[in-house]
Amino acid sequence: MSPTLQLNLQALLGVVAFIGVAVWACPHRARISYRLIGASLVLQILLALIFLRVPGMIEALTPLTRAVLALADATRQGSGFVFGYLGGALPPFLLQSPTRPLIFAFEILPVVMVVSALAAVLWHWRVLPGVVRVLALVFERPLNTRGPAGFAVIANVFVGQVEAPLLVRPYVATMSRYELLLLMTAGMTMIAGTMMVVYTVMLSAIVPNIGVHLLVKSIMSIPSAILFAHVLWPEDPHHRQTPPPAQLYESTLDAMTRGTQDGLQIWLAIIAMLVVLVSFVAMVNALLGTLPWWDHQPWSLERLASLGFAPVAFLMGIPIDQCLKAGELLGIKTVINELMAYQSLAALPAATFSPRAEVVITYGLCGFANFASMAIQVSGIAAIAPTRRSDLNQLALRALLGATLASCLSAALVGILAGY
Repeated sequence: MSPTLQLNLQALLGVVAFIGVAVWACPHRARISYRLIGASLVLQILLALIFLRVPGMIEALTPLTRAVLALADATRQGSGFVFGYLGGALPPFLLQSPTRPLIFAFEILPVVMVVSALAAVLWHWRVLPGVVRVLALVFERPLNTRGPAGFAVIANVFVGQVEAPLLVRPYVATMSRYELLLLMTAGMTMIAGTMMVVYTVMLSAIVPNIGVHLLVKSIMSIPSAILFAHVLWPEDPHHRQTPPPAQLYESTLDAMTRGTQDGLQIWLAIIAMLVVLVSFVAMVNALLGTLPWWDHQPWSLERLASLGFAPVAFLMGIPIDQCLKAGELLGIKTVINELMAYQSLAALPAATFSPRAEVVITYGLCGFANFASMAIQVSGIAAIAPTRRSDLNQLALRALLGATLASCLSAALVGILAGY
């Protein structure tokens, strides 16, 4: 048996295993639509083939990517004006490091407030309701997903996991549990457009055409997120969403003001949850560090996760001698975040992974599926719809599981389809 065929068989086994884990975790198996599972898989395969094999498809999305970067640049102008060099403005001193440090709370998160205000204005102008109605026709029949949730899933390709739900904010309070799970799963399965640029620069010397792969991964994640959200919590056929009132705001100024206030609450909630969660992880790691060391290194949540993810790496189609290192990267991504995982990948020696394994692990790491993002999701969406906080807390771990399985599934499929 050739090595390529063996790895393809591993990946095919992984496709079955990843879906099987979700079916096993489903509390309502009788409601699972296996037609939807098949349709989602076919759509993922078609998207991968179109964007990886058809010339010019990636370039067709360039205007949307530029729009996201323009939004990020505009936000940095505002945050720099208010927070100075902490918010992205030039520092008034000479930096010791060749690269300027990124202050997450003051340079990245303020985009939440800008998107919240922009979404409120676009809602008042009747732009977003029209887009939701159009997308309802695309998603409702083939993938059993209504317009608002489908729109937020697509938006996650370009904006962040909290900004996307803001675009359908008036619908969130009356969404079904499946749709809430889909919002959270999609948000953690993809990465924001701005982070694609960061990781493209970071990994361009390691993975050829890394920018293309990151964008394809996020696009493939649309049907993948729908698949796992459905399997983990199938839609209740009796649920009927209450439409939001036609007039939410009195004027454009009122929409901008209230949207900004809502964004401020989300911004503060995210900051608070991140401080607490990272502190808890540090405390647990400190306790694990008191245990006897293994292989001359202390125990930590990341190391424990790396052992658990090594079999997952095998099922993604990675050669067995590279699975432990790939599992370590997946563990870092899950316990800390994908930024640290990509930084670790960039620091590895050139011959650590085969070309196929490099692409597969790049897809597997591409997403916000980690414990910090889970806290961000609960805090951010609960600030939009406080009455759904209990549902969000109950669905959080399912969303993390679904997003992780979705990324692994996409990675396994690409390993087969990319021709390595």
